[in-house]
Order: sequence, then C-alpha cells, then structure tokens
Amino acid sequence: VQLQASGGGLVQPGGSLRLSCATSGSGFSSNDMVWYRQAPGKVRLWVASITTRGSPNYVDSVKGRFTISRDDAKNTVYLQMNSLKPEDTAVYYCNTIPPRLPWGQGTLVTVSS
Repeated sequence: VQLQASGGGLVQPGGSLRLSCATSGSGFSSNDMVWYRQAPGKVRLWVASITTRGSPNYVDSVKGRFTISRDDAKNTVYLQMNSLKPEDTAVYYCNTIPPRLPWGQGTLVTVSS
C-alpha cells in the first residue's frame, strides 16, 4: 500500500492550491486521515485531520484558510489551501491516524513572490 501526494507547486502569497493524496489498497474508509508538513530544516508537524465520518480538525495557523476533505470512493484525501502565506512553504505528506503507511515523497508547496 502506498501514499501518493500531489498538487504542490509554486504559488504567490494569497494564492491557492489543492493537494491530493491517493492510497492504494483497501481499507481507506476505515481510517482517520491526516496531513502533515515539514518546512526546510524543521520537524514534521500536523496540519489537519479528518475522521472516517468527515469531521475535520486543524492546527490554529491554518484555520479559516485550509479545508481537509476525503472521497472514500477514490481512496483520496484532499487539502484545499487558500490565502497561502510564505510560512506555509513545506513538503506536505498524508497518512493514516496513527501513521501506518510508508510516508512517500510528499508534495512540495512553495509560497513566494
């Protein structure tokens, strides 16, 4: 089973991106899912999570700007990121809660003018 994160890129401050993380294998709908991010030289930090019932939770720094969602039919979790700031620059990863799958490459988000 693998995790494939995508959707990152270079965006100007105030811009938007939508990240996707698709999983192979079965059992996706039975797992709470999480997005983490790791800025250069920093530790990996929790950003947002979503339960199997679709209840989201966010770190304070992204509340009101980011939205996590999931599509169990597609085995995919999403992160809609609006009003991006330079401090959002990081590699973004997803996983189950608790993390049970290999982390994968993540997807790089760079917010810069």
